[in-house]
Amino acid sequence: MSILINKDTKVITQGITGKTGQFHTRMCRDYANGKAAFVAGVNPKKAGEDFEGIPIYASVKEAKADTGATVSVIYVPPAGAAAAIWEAVEAELDLAICITEGIPVRDMLEVRNRMKAKGSKTLLLGPNCPGLITPDEIKIGIMPGHIHRKGRIGIVSRSGTLTYEAVGQVTELGLGQSSAVGIGGDPINGLKHIDVLKLFNDDPDTDAVIMIGEIGGPDEVNAALWAKDNMKKPVVGFIAGVTAPPGKRMGHAGALISGGADTADAKLEVMESCGIRTTRNPSEMGKLLKSVL
Repeated sequence: MSILINKDTKVITQGITGKTGQFHTRMCRDYANGKAAFVAGVNPKKAGEDFEGIPIYASVKEAKADTGATVSVIYVPPAGAAAAIWEAVEAELDLAICITEGIPVRDMLEVRNRMKAKGSKTLLLGPNCPGLITPDEIKIGIMPGHIHRKGRIGIVSRSGTLTYEAVGQVTELGLGQSSAVGIGGDPINGLKHIDVLKLFNDDPDTDAVIMIGEIGGPDEVNAALWAKDNMKKPVVGFIAGVTAPPGKRMGHAGALISGGADTADAKLEVMESCGIRTTRNPSEMGKLLKSVL
């Protein structure tokens, strides 16, 4: 068992003919059950062709109808990425994973509002995220497959590189991961920490969770408050940006401290008060997790 995806998931790559789409589709196909998982690509201009044996369709709807795929991964450049997300929503996929960085906030606002108005059943992961992986079964995204190992620790993170850091530490300790999910650092995104915590809480194959956040926004606090009353499994946490100066934008569009409550210190304080053990040192995440098992 795993959350969101497993070895039987069938995947469409939107933007499969671009350099990034080609490279990462190849890497994902070479990982675990990837050969059976990656069944279609979408590019309206190249419909009827194929990418290394993966058929290319004119639309997500066609690809889904022909292959039975339920998940798409999006490597479309920023200008067209919001439209690509909407296409996945229109096709009523279960999950759309958007890797693209730099989508205009206004475009994402529009897509989010349209998804709400439609009552969309499609879950969105990202944008500006590394994707997700269920080790030894399937990887969808840009994370390095070789550092993952099958296990019972769930990882959810706003930062791509810190996801890999946590994964590496957990693997080194011999624990392994049930699933690792990168939710992305943009201010307007799909699944939040709280949504992924709920999935891990209900997953019989996850024993504990590492939650990694960043400065800016209320997401980590919302997740911590929910976990306090509902989480049946231990959670440990880390917030990037303890030394970030207020009012200064740091890397990610979402990492902007607007007022007291979204600094790293404030978030860590709330997390601690909700029973989540935290560390201020990213190299200690694995050890901290082991100490609560």
